[in-house]
Amino acid sequence: MENIAPALLDWFYANRRILPFREDPTPYHVWLSEIMLQQTRVSAALPYYERFLAALPDIPALAGCEEEKLHKLWEGLGYYSRVRNLQKAAKIVCAQYGGQLPADYNALLALPGIGEYTAGAIASISFGLPVPAVDGNVLRVFARLYNDPRLVTDPQVKREFTARVMEHQPPAKAGDYNQALMELGALVCLPNGAPLCEQCPLGTLCRARAAGTALSLPQKTPPKARRITPVTVALVLNEGRVLLQQRPAKGLLAGLWQPVLWEDTTLTAAETAARLAALGLDCTGVHFTPLPAAKHIFTHIEWHQSGYFLTVSEQPAPAGCVWAGKEQLEAAYTLPGAFKVYKKLLLTKLL
Repeated sequence: MENIAPALLDWFYANRRILPFREDPTPYHVWLSEIMLQQTRVSAALPYYERFLAALPDIPALAGCEEEKLHKLWEGLGYYSRVRNLQKAAKIVCAQYGGQLPADYNALLALPGIGEYTAGAIASISFGLPVPAVDGNVLRVFARLYNDPRLVTDPQVKREFTARVMEHQPPAKAGDYNQALMELGALVCLPNGAPLCEQCPLGTLCRARAAGTALSLPQKTPPKARRITPVTVALVLNEGRVLLQQRPAKGLLAGLWQPVLWEDTTLTAAETAARLAALGLDCTGVHFTPLPAAKHIFTHIEWHQSGYFLTVSEQPAPAGCVWAGKEQLEAAYTLPGAFKVYKKLLLTKLL
């Protein structure tokens, strides 16, 4: 395989997307963008990126941000452990590195929430260090380029792919090279469909294109089946407010707010009333209106939600709960995307 870098870089400079974290690739900007782009498309992440930086323009601001505000800034992106690890790492960076990310791959790798790929992206793009940044896009490009049918999810195979990536990396342009590979995978060597081989700067070198095997690559370990979990939701209203419940500090959606709910069970109206009474809520004479069914997919779990809408008399919120009005729901309390369908319904009810 001849050196791919010149053709790849020429293509990148002519075709790359103009993105804010590319135009101003400071370490904090690259770090934030890479964390946001995990499990999230660029087009979806950009408004969040701009809003987050406007509120928290540097690492010390991130480190000192109040938790509820931090969650609210992330609301809608999902996978909230990402932003909690961002803040944990920011506090370490302030304590150990004066509020600036270290220009050292291994030091970056030691920070919470930063894996090999993210450390490589920051180190190469922001600091110009000749290190790899191998994500799913890069693995796909190299699996097809070399027509390699091995499982890219195997750690040893990934190490060998990474070595191949580094064989072609020009040390003086490590960051551009790494970004070019990612961009090629995002725009041309596409996942879940036919790659745009006619537009590829490496098309004449690609062994999978020559062999007609590109669509079957890369090979991955089949994902485990998600566990189906029934969830019963109670949208409890009172005087233009909704009852919200804070989730436990650890586990799925840790520390976030939600409507009152019960996992792993589908309850009748009578059973829901009994559960609410056990929390200390008076539902005497209240009518329970069924909610529309909703589904939300997490990485390993699929929630199948159903439940009831009800309005109760004015009374104190049970322990671990708060009454929240429309303004508080929109500005203060973070309601995860799992409840998107019900949040829309709530906002119409709370007018």
